[in-house]
Amino acid sequence: MIPITTVKFGPEEEREVLEVLRSGSIAQGPKVARLEDEFARMHGVPHAIAVNNGTTALVAALQALDLQPGDEVVTSPFTFVATLNAILEAGATATFADIRFDDFNVDPASLKEAVGPATKVLLPVHLYGQMADMAPIAELAAERGLRILEDAAQSHGATYDGRFAGSYGLGTFSLYATKNLTTGEGGLITTNDDAIADKLRVMRNQGMRARYVYEMAGHNYRLTDLQAALGLPQLGRYASIVEARKRNAARLIEGLEGVPGVVAPRELPGRSHVWHQFTIRVTDEARVDRDTFVQRLADEGVGAGVYYPRLLWDYDAYRDHPRVLRREAPVAEQVARQVVSLPVHNALSDDDLSTIVAAVRKVAGA
Repeated sequence: MIPITTVKFGPEEEREVLEVLRSGSIAQGPKVARLEDEFARMHGVPHAIAVNNGTTALVAALQALDLQPGDEVVTSPFTFVATLNAILEAGATATFADIRFDDFNVDPASLKEAVGPATKVLLPVHLYGQMADMAPIAELAAERGLRILEDAAQSHGATYDGRFAGSYGLGTFSLYATKNLTTGEGGLITTNDDAIADKLRVMRNQGMRARYVYEMAGHNYRLTDLQAALGLPQLGRYASIVEARKRNAARLIEGLEGVPGVVAPRELPGRSHVWHQFTIRVTDEARVDRDTFVQRLADEGVGAGVYYPRLLWDYDAYRDHPRVLRREAPVAEQVARQVVSLPVHNALSDDDLSTIVAAVRKVAGA
């Protein structure tokens, strides 16, 4: 079976981790500081603050904005549940905008319609490795005096008109095991704002700037040096990781051209897609439904995933939640019924890519 994702470490990671183990100091330390500095430099921002996971990154970023009860955050309903959970944990109210077919990200026109008097934050999600249409989103934020928080959990190093993800306001990134850049668990928050960066560093350390000197009610959001040690070598070769994914995506796009009922993704003009996922849509013109399509791919030896099968509000935990304000999102509802992610990771061989293309064409009846 060709897996939808794979995680491989090499001697560089082993050396970095061994160095931490031999140092006898495994908590947040110099490796974390290096990871922060290099990640910030890669994304063209002055600050990156490491935390213990991507969800924590979202929660801490929202907490740093001092949201009050009743304040609303507008985001996409088609994303991993962490986006919504973080809004609720921060005490805010979530409302939603529809998405677009071409990039699976929030539609700026729908976002504008969703903004109301209680809106304080626009939270676009850069899904699958491609950034949302940020120019009109940034314009809207400036017009209405709103903050921008980018959920870039899947889009390390992605760009929009040459500007990196996480550079428009606050940005949050996940370092979970399946991400393009991984430390097993971990997260990073990027910002250009010196005061917010300082607040986040104190917040993540139990509210301490100096030991036992408490400046705020904080949390233990720290990342360990062991985790940072895994990420540092990957940062050094991240350009080659993304380049391999781009080559694989190009091969898949070419191989799937003209397949009935299959709409391949594409990198939009002015954007640099980092291909965390290669997500097709299985439309009503296909000869089988989406779930049968996935099962038949498995029968052909190709692992596939559905990210995500339902919209955020379409679960009992959120359907009647008083701080989850549902809005019409017909594009997102259709996309959730159609998406299938195929393997695109940098460990794929030429034979793997040929197998994936042949399997999709066979299942689709091409």
